[in-house]
Amino acid sequence: MREYSKQNKKAWEYSAYEFWVEHSGTPEERAKQDMENPVGMLRRYANFFDTYENIKVANICGSCGKKAIPLALLGAEVTVFDISEDNKRYALEVAEAANVSINFEVGDVLEIDRTKYADYFDVVFMEGGILHYFHDIDEFMGMMYSLVKPGGKMICSDFHPFTKIEDILKLENPTMSYFSTEIFEGEMAHARFYSEEIRKQMPKCSYRKYTISEIINSVINSGFTLKQFDEHPAWTNEKVPGEFTVVARK
Repeated sequence: MREYSKQNKKAWEYSAYEFWVEHSGTPEERAKQDMENPVGMLRRYANFFDTYENIKVANICGSCGKKAIPLALLGAEVTVFDISEDNKRYALEVAEAANVSINFEVGDVLEIDRTKYADYFDVVFMEGGILHYFHDIDEFMGMMYSLVKPGGKMICSDFHPFTKIEDILKLENPTMSYFSTEIFEGEMAHARFYSEEIRKQMPKCSYRKYTISEIINSVINSGFTLKQFDEHPAWTNEKVPGEFTVVARK
Protein backbone atom coordinates (compact mmCIF):
# COMPACT_ATOMS: atom_id res chain seq x y z
CA MET A 1 0.00 0.00 0.00
CA ARG A 2 1.29 3.47 -0.89
CA GLU A 3 2.50 5.62 1.99
CA TYR A 4 -0.14 8.28 1.35
CA SER A 5 -2.81 5.57 1.30
CA LYS A 6 -1.61 4.35 4.69
CA GLN A 7 -1.85 7.92 5.92
CA ASN A 8 -5.41 8.30 4.60
CA LYS A 9 -6.38 4.95 6.10
CA LYS A 10 -5.33 6.14 9.58
CA ALA A 11 -7.46 9.26 9.18
CA TRP A 12 -10.52 7.32 7.98
CA GLU A 13 -10.29 4.83 10.81
CA TYR A 14 -10.13 7.47 13.53
CA SER A 15 -13.41 7.01 15.40
CA ALA A 16 -15.27 6.65 12.08
CA TYR A 17 -17.81 4.07 13.28
CA GLU A 18 -18.79 6.28 16.19
CA PHE A 19 -19.06 9.26 13.84
CA TRP A 20 -21.53 7.45 11.57
CA VAL A 21 -23.67 6.34 14.50
CA GLU A 22 -23.81 9.91 15.80
CA HIS A 23 -24.46 11.64 12.47
CA SER A 24 -26.31 8.99 10.41
CA GLY A 25 -28.02 7.06 13.19
CA THR A 26 -27.59 3.55 14.48
CA PRO A 27 -27.38 0.90 11.75
CA GLU A 28 -31.01 0.05 12.43
CA GLU A 29 -32.09 3.70 12.15
CA ARG A 30 -30.12 4.21 8.95
CA ALA A 31 -31.47 0.98 7.45
CA LYS A 32 -35.03 2.15 8.12
CA GLN A 33 -34.39 5.37 6.16
CA ASP A 34 -32.82 3.44 3.29
CA MET A 35 -35.72 0.98 3.10
CA GLU A 36 -38.37 3.70 3.18
CA ASN A 37 -37.03 5.50 0.09
CA PRO A 38 -33.94 3.96 -1.55
CA VAL A 39 -34.22 6.09 -4.71
CA GLY A 40 -34.49 9.22 -2.58
CA MET A 41 -31.40 8.21 -0.63
CA LEU A 42 -29.47 8.10 -3.91
CA ARG A 43 -30.35 11.74 -4.46
CA ARG A 44 -29.35 13.17 -7.85
CA TYR A 45 -27.28 10.10 -8.66
CA ALA A 46 -30.42 8.10 -9.37
CA ASN A 47 -30.71 10.02 -12.63
CA PHE A 48 -27.49 8.51 -13.98
CA PHE A 49 -28.47 4.85 -13.65
CA ASP A 50 -30.29 3.18 -16.55
CA THR A 51 -31.52 0.36 -14.32
CA TYR A 52 -30.75 -1.19 -10.95
CA GLU A 53 -32.07 -4.74 -11.22
CA ASN A 54 -29.37 -7.42 -11.51
CA ILE A 55 -26.52 -5.08 -12.39
CA LYS A 56 -23.07 -5.35 -10.83
CA VAL A 57 -21.96 -2.05 -9.29
CA ALA A 58 -18.50 -1.15 -7.98
CA ASN A 59 -18.97 1.60 -5.39
CA ILE A 60 -15.53 3.21 -5.23
CA CYS A 61 -14.58 4.70 -1.85
CA GLY A 62 -18.13 3.83 -0.82
CA SER A 63 -17.53 4.87 2.77
CA CYS A 64 -20.28 3.78 5.19
CA GLY A 65 -22.50 2.28 2.49
CA LYS A 66 -24.75 5.33 2.23
CA LYS A 67 -25.28 4.70 -1.50
CA ALA A 68 -24.42 0.99 -1.65
CA ILE A 69 -27.32 -0.12 0.56
CA PRO A 70 -29.99 1.84 -1.41
CA LEU A 71 -28.58 0.36 -4.63
CA ALA A 72 -28.75 -3.14 -3.14
CA LEU A 73 -32.34 -2.53 -2.02
CA LEU A 74 -33.17 -1.62 -5.63
CA GLY A 75 -31.79 -4.93 -6.89
CA ALA A 76 -28.13 -4.24 -7.70
CA GLU A 77 -25.22 -6.49 -6.75
CA VAL A 78 -22.91 -4.01 -5.03
CA THR A 79 -19.25 -4.28 -4.10
CA VAL A 80 -17.85 -1.43 -2.02
CA PHE A 81 -14.14 -0.68 -2.27
CA ASP A 82 -12.94 1.47 0.62
CA ILE A 83 -9.87 1.90 2.80
CA SER A 84 -11.57 1.93 6.22
CA GLU A 85 -12.42 -1.06 8.41
CA ASP A 86 -14.69 1.21 10.46
CA ASN A 87 -16.65 2.12 7.35
CA LYS A 88 -16.99 -1.58 6.53
CA ARG A 89 -18.30 -2.40 9.99
CA TYR A 90 -21.00 0.27 9.83
CA ALA A 91 -21.98 -0.54 6.22
CA LEU A 92 -22.35 -4.27 6.84
CA GLU A 93 -24.41 -3.68 9.96
CA VAL A 94 -26.73 -1.34 8.04
CA ALA A 95 -27.01 -3.88 5.22
CA GLU A 96 -27.90 -6.64 7.68
CA ALA A 97 -30.54 -4.44 9.31
CA ALA A 98 -31.95 -3.66 5.84
CA ASN A 99 -31.97 -7.37 4.99
CA VAL A 100 -29.73 -6.99 1.94
CA SER A 101 -26.28 -8.23 1.10
CA ILE A 102 -23.33 -6.16 -0.11
CA ASN A 103 -19.70 -7.07 -0.70
CA PHE A 104 -17.11 -4.87 1.00
CA GLU A 105 -13.42 -4.97 0.06
CA VAL A 106 -11.09 -3.04 2.38
CA GLY A 107 -7.86 -1.81 0.82
CA ASP A 108 -6.20 0.66 -1.53
CA VAL A 109 -8.45 1.20 -4.56
CA LEU A 110 -5.36 1.27 -6.76
CA GLU A 111 -4.57 -2.29 -5.65
CA ILE A 112 -7.92 -3.90 -6.50
CA ASP A 113 -7.44 -7.49 -7.68
CA ARG A 114 -7.76 -7.21 -11.46
CA THR A 115 -7.61 -10.98 -11.90
CA LYS A 116 -10.88 -11.13 -9.97
CA TYR A 117 -12.59 -7.91 -11.02
CA ALA A 118 -11.32 -7.01 -14.52
CA ASP A 119 -14.26 -6.40 -16.91
CA TYR A 120 -16.58 -7.42 -14.07
CA PHE A 121 -18.87 -4.47 -13.35
CA ASP A 122 -21.74 -2.98 -15.33
CA VAL A 123 -21.30 0.32 -13.47
CA VAL A 124 -18.40 1.87 -11.58
CA PHE A 125 -19.85 4.55 -9.33
CA MET A 126 -18.26 7.12 -7.02
CA GLU A 127 -19.51 10.26 -5.32
CA GLY A 128 -18.92 12.63 -2.47
CA GLY A 129 -15.39 13.85 -3.11
CA ILE A 130 -12.83 11.10 -3.64
CA LEU A 131 -10.50 12.08 -6.51
CA HIS A 132 -8.35 14.25 -4.25
CA TYR A 133 -7.30 11.17 -2.24
CA PHE A 134 -5.32 9.88 -5.25
CA HIS A 135 -2.07 11.53 -6.32
CA ASP A 136 -2.12 10.19 -9.90
CA ILE A 137 -5.49 10.61 -11.57
CA ASP A 138 -4.37 8.74 -14.69
CA GLU A 139 -3.51 5.68 -12.61
CA PHE A 140 -6.88 5.96 -10.88
CA MET A 141 -8.86 6.24 -14.13
CA GLY A 142 -6.90 3.36 -15.60
CA MET A 143 -8.05 1.18 -12.73
CA MET A 144 -11.66 2.31 -13.21
CA TYR A 145 -11.48 1.45 -16.90
CA SER A 146 -10.18 -2.04 -16.13
CA LEU A 147 -13.10 -2.79 -13.79
CA VAL A 148 -15.91 -1.94 -16.23
CA LYS A 149 -17.32 -4.45 -18.71
CA PRO A 150 -17.20 -3.49 -22.39
CA GLY A 151 -20.32 -1.37 -22.86
CA GLY A 152 -20.40 -0.59 -19.15
CA LYS A 153 -20.56 2.83 -17.54
CA MET A 154 -18.57 4.96 -15.12
CA ILE A 155 -20.44 7.51 -13.02
CA CYS A 156 -18.00 9.84 -11.28
CA SER A 157 -19.48 12.64 -9.18
CA ASP A 158 -17.07 14.77 -7.20
CA PHE A 159 -16.34 18.19 -5.75
CA HIS A 160 -16.00 20.81 -8.46
CA PRO A 161 -12.44 22.06 -9.10
CA PHE A 162 -13.74 25.54 -8.26
CA THR A 163 -13.17 24.43 -4.66
CA LYS A 164 -9.41 24.68 -5.30
CA ILE A 165 -9.66 28.46 -5.17
CA GLU A 166 -12.61 28.98 -2.81
CA ASP A 167 -13.92 26.97 0.13
CA ILE A 168 -17.44 27.27 -1.29
CA LEU A 169 -18.60 23.98 0.29
CA LYS A 170 -17.42 25.10 3.74
CA LEU A 171 -15.28 21.97 4.16
CA GLU A 172 -12.53 24.08 5.76
CA ASN A 173 -9.92 22.82 3.29
CA PRO A 174 -7.06 25.09 2.22
CA THR A 175 -7.39 26.97 -1.07
CA MET A 176 -4.67 27.45 -3.69
CA SER A 177 -4.02 28.36 -7.29
CA TYR A 178 -6.53 26.71 -9.61
CA PHE A 179 -3.61 25.29 -11.59
CA SER A 180 -1.67 24.04 -8.57
CA THR A 181 -0.35 20.47 -8.74
CA GLU A 182 0.64 20.57 -5.08
CA ILE A 183 0.23 17.55 -2.82
CA PHE A 184 -0.75 18.78 0.61
CA GLU A 185 -1.93 17.60 4.01
CA GLY A 186 -5.36 18.53 5.23
CA GLU A 187 -8.01 17.45 7.68
CA MET A 188 -10.20 14.49 6.83
CA ALA A 189 -13.75 15.30 5.78
CA HIS A 190 -15.39 14.98 9.20
CA ALA A 191 -12.80 16.75 11.33
CA ARG A 192 -14.80 19.98 11.43
CA PHE A 193 -17.52 18.23 13.43
CA TYR A 194 -15.16 17.60 16.36
CA SER A 195 -13.88 19.92 19.08
CA GLU A 196 -10.64 21.79 18.48
CA GLU A 197 -8.85 19.61 21.02
CA ILE A 198 -9.79 16.39 19.22
CA ARG A 199 -9.13 17.90 15.78
CA LYS A 200 -5.51 18.51 16.77
CA GLN A 201 -5.12 14.78 17.51
CA MET A 202 -6.75 13.50 14.32
CA PRO A 203 -4.49 12.08 11.57
CA LYS A 204 -4.29 14.21 8.44
CA CYS A 205 -5.06 13.09 4.88
CA SER A 206 -2.79 13.56 1.88
CA TYR A 207 -4.54 15.35 -0.98
CA ARG A 208 -4.05 16.31 -4.63
CA LYS A 209 -6.74 18.43 -6.27
CA TYR A 210 -7.31 18.50 -10.04
CA THR A 211 -8.57 20.94 -12.66
CA ILE A 212 -11.55 20.21 -14.90
CA SER A 213 -9.28 19.61 -17.88
CA GLU A 214 -7.11 17.16 -15.93
CA ILE A 215 -10.21 15.17 -14.96
CA ILE A 216 -11.83 15.12 -18.40
CA ASN A 217 -8.57 14.36 -20.22
CA SER A 218 -7.80 11.52 -17.81
CA VAL A 219 -11.23 9.98 -18.44
CA ILE A 220 -10.69 10.14 -22.20
CA ASN A 221 -7.05 9.02 -22.16
CA SER A 222 -7.86 5.97 -20.04
CA GLY A 223 -10.02 4.68 -22.90
CA PHE A 224 -13.49 5.76 -21.83
CA THR A 225 -15.86 7.54 -24.21
CA LEU A 226 -17.12 10.65 -22.45
CA LYS A 227 -20.93 10.80 -22.68
CA GLN A 228 -21.93 13.52 -20.25
CA PHE A 229 -20.43 16.20 -18.03
CA ASP A 230 -22.82 17.99 -15.67
CA GLU A 231 -22.07 20.76 -13.18
CA HIS A 232 -24.13 21.17 -10.03
CA PRO A 233 -24.55 24.22 -7.79
CA ALA A 234 -22.86 24.33 -4.41
CA TRP A 235 -25.12 23.48 -1.49
CA THR A 236 -24.00 26.75 0.15
CA ASN A 237 -24.52 29.01 -2.87
CA GLU A 238 -26.56 28.03 -5.91
CA LYS A 239 -24.89 30.70 -8.04
CA VAL A 240 -21.54 28.91 -8.21
CA PRO A 241 -20.50 25.31 -9.01
CA GLY A 242 -19.93 22.93 -6.11
CA GLU A 243 -19.98 19.48 -7.68
CA PHE A 244 -19.84 17.81 -11.09
CA THR A 245 -20.76 14.43 -12.59
CA VAL A 246 -18.94 12.64 -15.40
CA VAL A 247 -20.66 9.78 -17.24
CA ALA A 248 -18.47 7.69 -19.53
CA ARG A 249 -18.74 4.38 -21.41
CA LYS A 250 -16.22 1.64 -22.10
